[in-house]
Amino acid sequence: MIYTLGLDFGTSGARAIALDAQGQIAAQVRVPFGQNSARTSDRTQAPDWVGQWRQALNQLLAEIPETIRQGTVAIACNGTSGTVLLCDATGEVIADPLLYNDDRGQSVGAILATIAPPESLVLSATSSLAKLMWWREYLPAQDWQRGRYLLHQADWLAYQFHGRLGLSDYHNALKLGYDVVALAYPDWMQRLPEARLFPQVVAPGTDWGPISAMAPLGRSLTIAAAQYGLPTHCRVRAGTTDSIAAFLASGAQQPGEAVTSLGSTLVLKLLSRTPVTDRRRGIYSHRLGNLWLVGGASNTGGAVLQHFFTSDEIERLSRTLPRQSALNLDYYPLLQPGERFPINDPSYPPRLEPRPTDPALFLQGMLEGIARIEAQGYRQLQELGATPLTRVWTAGGGAQNAIWAKIRQDYLGVPVACAPETEAAVGTARLAGGPLQSAYSG
Repeated sequence: MIYTLGLDFGTSGARAIALDAQGQIAAQVRVPFGQNSARTSDRTQAPDWVGQWRQALNQLLAEIPETIRQGTVAIACNGTSGTVLLCDATGEVIADPLLYNDDRGQSVGAILATIAPPESLVLSATSSLAKLMWWREYLPAQDWQRGRYLLHQADWLAYQFHGRLGLSDYHNALKLGYDVVALAYPDWMQRLPEARLFPQVVAPGTDWGPISAMAPLGRSLTIAAAQYGLPTHCRVRAGTTDSIAAFLASGAQQPGEAVTSLGSTLVLKLLSRTPVTDRRRGIYSHRLGNLWLVGGASNTGGAVLQHFFTSDEIERLSRTLPRQSALNLDYYPLLQPGERFPINDPSYPPRLEPRPTDPALFLQGMLEGIARIEAQGYRQLQELGATPLTRVWTAGGGAQNAIWAKIRQDYLGVPVACAPETEAAVGTARLAGGPLQSAYSG
């Protein structure tokens, strides 16, 4: 048997999933990141993220059955979008990684605003370029001068296998400022002093070659094939981000298909023939082969439901809701003022009145409100030029709620179903099988 292996490094842990030649899950392992993560007893110290990622990587591979590891022909990695590391010429990490949600880049926002075009994603405080400019401004001069490579988390993980520095994919590089339409760094970026650290960018799934016989592990060189129990002919493929990997896992491939993630927030991703960008609303497009993945995220979602109800209450009360009659209470469920998509207003107020005395009806009103926001979000993507919606696959904690699926289908006007697979590691294992061009040809 032959297998492809996907590694998913998320916010709280890592997962490895191996797929067989038929695309079925042959093995899966999950490793949480350590709770005791500070480097010293001083809890103000930054967690040793690199140490935790390396430990998780070793543990994941060790727990995959040996027969599957030895049959693995290709491997790919995903990481959290916008998590970056600064490395020297030998691959040693110079400073603590800056995570996906680290917003210290706001201190260089004024500088960025004079350089980048007004619609550029790098103008966000959490963009990869904002973090890189923060390092230039605030790292000790000798450390900054040692820097040779900016790596995203997925790039660093792949480096542990192929041993080559300065390689990335255009999903991770989007928030660095890479132009995924022209497939090049824009001229204004190439003139920056930070340009010497930019990685070479390729399409996700691109073959980077076989696992290195001398790949890095810390400061010392060790035989990677022996270290991880993988065959020397195992190919290393360019990776992706965790959220795109989850979309790839869903199996959606036709323009008009979308994936709604009903997690703590509401996240929409629509497969489109044309790209759409609106930085003010957080709408941007990832290239998927010859197609585009257009997305937006609202502050509504499961976190609001769980503020008022336990998971058991949501499940029990949902079973009592009518399948037909809508309450039309016009709720806009938010925990606090502020919305980003489909309405861009940092002071937009929650709307959860009037509140029925029957808790089941209150729940129904919120489910309808979130469904209405979902429908409004997809309409807005289409109004901006995205391909019209034809089907919605659902992921996240709310995906199993059949009554909510019926409510959402009524508002969306298209079929709604649970995504057959939702694990990001499944999408990454599929990516290990090769580039996206054939699957997303349009």
